[in-house]
Amino acid sequence: DAKYAHLNQLERASHNLQLFKADLLDYDSLCSAISGCTGVFHVASPVPTTTVEVIEPAVKGTLNVLKACVEAKVKRVVVVSSRGAVAFNPRWPVGQIKDEACWSDKEHCAATKNWYCLSKTEAESEAFEFAKSSGLDVVTVCPSLILGPLLQPTINASSLALVTLLKGILFNPNSVRISCRCAEGYDTLEEKIRMIVEFKVRMIVDVRDVAEALLLVYEKAEAEGRYICMAHLTNPRDLVDKLRSIFPQYDYPKRFIEGGEEDILSSEKLQRLGWSYRPLEET
Repeated sequence: DAKYAHLNQLERASHNLQLFKADLLDYDSLCSAISGCTGVFHVASPVPTTTVEVIEPAVKGTLNVLKACVEAKVKRVVVVSSRGAVAFNPRWPVGQIKDEACWSDKEHCAATKNWYCLSKTEAESEAFEFAKSSGLDVVTVCPSLILGPLLQPTINASSLALVTLLKGILFNPNSVRISCRCAEGYDTLEEKIRMIVEFKVRMIVDVRDVAEALLLVYEKAEAEGRYICMAHLTNPRDLVDKLRSIFPQYDYPKRFIEGGEEDILSSEKLQRLGWSYRPLEET
């Protein structure tokens, strides 16, 4: 009960919020939760992890949700995918902006043991295949690194990226051996920092702007396919300078490991639908 207790503190939760017990791998439990719904937002997925076990709940869980939606005659399903399902494609032309036509290469993800990105790519592509065969209206949103206000009292995987900066931890996964159990799914900061190096903490979007994007693609009848949801492109050094100007009391990194050039993604399709985002300082 403690894990979701904060949801009961939301405004008007006593009147507007209903909680259902459900398991992504338990089809019957999903049917019970989805029954009677006209719209479903599929947000649940294992957060970045170093094991291949993340794939089954991501892929099979998504298909279970979609099957339950067909049975419940749901009007539209919005599936939250990831920038990780877009950006990891070594065959994409160098320097060309990556849009919704770009998909992460599954073989490349598997070869580099990037199980999280593989799981999100598999889940999203399977969702569209299922939509094609079933006639279900499925739209996906692919956010980059999500930061912003937390509803829950515990730190999550994305926000841990900021915590490492505030603690002055360097971007070097080979030199860090610090125990940290503040984020679910990580036994050491080394695991998370490896992900930060990979993502370079450069593509950022506010959690409130992601929520607006999900509502937008659900409510706009003309919404279709996938939508990249990314607002700000910044490198670790500039991000630290910005954080230091707002929160000068912390111990920031003094040097940085250069991560090379970062791919550029475009949210133009989402913006054409009417989406906008807030300043990075507000996030």
